[in-house]
Amino acid sequence: MQSTLVRHAAHVLLQGGVIAYPTEGVYGLGCLPDYRESVQHILNLKGRSVSAGLILIAADSEQLQDWIAPTAAERKRLEKKSSQPVTWLVTAREHTPGWLTGGHNTLAVRITRHPVAAALCRAADSPLVSTSANRSGRPPARTALQARRWLGNELDAVVAGPLGDASGPSEIRMAQDNRVIRAAAAAQPR
Repeated sequence: MQSTLVRHAAHVLLQGGVIAYPTEGVYGLGCLPDYRESVQHILNLKGRSVSAGLILIAADSEQLQDWIAPTAAERKRLEKKSSQPVTWLVTAREHTPGWLTGGHNTLAVRITRHPVAAALCRAADSPLVSTSANRSGRPPARTALQARRWLGNELDAVVAGPLGDASGPSEIRMAQDNRVIRAAAAAQPR
């Protein structure tokens, strides 16, 4: 059944849709990164400025090659496996749109180890925009039911599934020097 849900969600993504889906620590909102209108819909839904930039998740580093131009040090950090999810700010390719980078020369990327999120990336044959499923300033959805209640009428699909082991949104680090930009959330009871 999970594969049917993933195939349906991938079809929705390929048609320019916006979905909610489980990630390592919270439910995410996603779309294909080259669909500007879909990205704008997510930004409007969240009440988020384009200048904040967005995260792309991918099943593997090859899915990110059209979007980033990592240095050797950045590539090494990006591909290093860790026990907790880490989102890396990596040098963006010159043509990577500002609606993803927020106008910066870096792009936030994560190679997801979450089975559903990775399956969505593989099924769509693309990285996905990934931002927490919530309105700005509100807690992120931690279940499919919360995502449906809070954002349901504005989503094209919700993929149900368990979250990973992380206690919240991923840590964000600069890939060039390993500097922490956003610390991982403290452990919370589930």
